[in-house]
Amino acid sequence: MSENASISAGIAGRYATAIFELAKEEKALPAIEGDVDALDAALADSEDFRNLISSPIYARDDQQAAITAIAKEMKLSGNLTNLLALMAGKRRLFVLPQLIGALRGLIADEKGEVTAEVTAARSLTKAQEDKLAKTLKSQVGKDVKVNVAVDESLIGGLIVKVGSKMIDTSIASKLANLQNTMKEVG
Repeated sequence: MSENASISAGIAGRYATAIFELAKEEKALPAIEGDVDALDAALADSEDFRNLISSPIYARDDQQAAITAIAKEMKLSGNLTNLLALMAGKRRLFVLPQLIGALRGLIADEKGEVTAEVTAARSLTKAQEDKLAKTLKSQVGKDVKVNVAVDESLIGGLIVKVGSKMIDTSIASKLANLQNTMKEVG
């Protein structure tokens, strides 16, 4: 991990722990979980939002006013709105993606869940996601939340990452392995 990524993860981890502990104390974890989902969706959907949190051209006050207005419009909890305003005031909004990841991890640990990052050649139906989650639960012994991404270059199959384990059943991977085997033979 690069030094900058490590510093960002450290900053995000401290903020995540603080907001998580506060939400836990106030019994507001479901609200924070909803806020995290909303922020994650906003980051994925809006280039303007990504620019706001990462661009150095915005003045602190402008960035703080903008993030506060966005948080209120998104109806985020008061504690998270205050945290985002504080982060803007300290020029640390750039760690928002890491903050979201750290909060997801803390919430999942609290709920006894693990997250499976699944890459599929085609989007999965709800029934397929549920069946995959049930199968993974039997393997890891915890509830599994499935995050699915689509990558058509896989041709078919899945790549599943749970913690430090990875299962690659994609056709693209099998073809690459076959190609390497053929090179060794010939």
